[in-house]
Amino acid sequence: MVEEKKPNKQDVIETEISMGTVHPTALEPYRVRLFVEDEIVKEAEITIGVNHRGIERIMEGLPVEKANSLTEKVCGICSNAHIWNSVLVAEKGLGIEIPQRANYIRIIMEELERLHSHFLYLAHGSEVLGHETFSMRAFYIRETVMELLRMIGGNRVQYGASIIGGVRPRCELNEMRIQKIAEGMDDVEKGITKFADRFVLDPIVMSRIEGIGVIPQKQAIKLEVTGPTLRATGVNQDLRMKMKEYEPFDFDVITQDDGDVKSNLLMRVLEIPESIKIIRQAIKNLPSGSVVDRSWEMFDCNTIKSYIEVPRGTLYHSYAIEDGRVRNSVIRTPSMTNIGAMQYACIGDHITDAQLCIVQCDPCFTCTDRAMKIINL
Repeated sequence: MVEEKKPNKQDVIETEISMGTVHPTALEPYRVRLFVEDEIVKEAEITIGVNHRGIERIMEGLPVEKANSLTEKVCGICSNAHIWNSVLVAEKGLGIEIPQRANYIRIIMEELERLHSHFLYLAHGSEVLGHETFSMRAFYIRETVMELLRMIGGNRVQYGASIIGGVRPRCELNEMRIQKIAEGMDDVEKGITKFADRFVLDPIVMSRIEGIGVIPQKQAIKLEVTGPTLRATGVNQDLRMKMKEYEPFDFDVITQDDGDVKSNLLMRVLEIPESIKIIRQAIKNLPSGSVVDRSWEMFDCNTIKSYIEVPRGTLYHSYAIEDGRVRNSVIRTPSMTNIGAMQYACIGDHITDAQLCIVQCDPCFTCTDRAMKIINL
């Protein structure tokens, strides 16, 4: 009879826990492998690629206007940002100066999209926390934003506002629409104020998110974290401050210092009033004139690059133009590096907090499923 060996107290027992590709707290499919000891995460591996759709390959050879429209399909949450940046690539290459009124409308659309993205983040984050009440409150406030986007663009998702030379005439803002936007911003401001007061003062919520999923500032910079997730570590970096499109607008760059889940949640809460501030300035000082310049001509261009700040961070688009068609399109979303950093954020926390650590960067797995980058942690 073989005597069963009893584990020594000093023996290290490592267990692998797999989550995905479908998980109840994940909006999109991806796979997480957690390597734990005594229920503490020692190593993590996140694998994406389930929804790889090859959009950049599909864009190859398409007429520029059609390819621009296709970029909206990259992401259902930041579809406006993708088509706007793709259009900016063509406008930079072709030397097109759009009317100021069109630029203001583009900014309004982008900041409305930032609002709806941040509220979706707060709703989903509350859901992962297990707090359905806060989740539903965030979704309720977000509805006002979604209806404003529908009013301007004609859809709640994929509005098709930006075109080469400006914005579509159907996105023109008349007095009625401007009044609706102003009233909507008042409602959203009241809603986020009440939400923030209840959220921050809830001891159960705060105890769950404070000190969890910490990414130190030096590590965040090393891992090329971007957007609110980087600013949550204290880095004052927002590309909007360098974009000429935002020069007419006054707003503050929000930062937090702790780089944990709490800081990431507060980042979105505190950035919402800044977006409201920008939108109010835009409708108050909306220039007169046309919303689109159709006098431009198409010609061949070498690869043109464009960077803009979107709700999750820096978005990159580039392509060349040959015979009026797109060549060598490249899209890099901010979630590409943010997701990689979340592997680091999990380490040292309890396994029950792992999913919370991952979603703190507001990852968009589907829009990231076009490329893979290997990071040595």
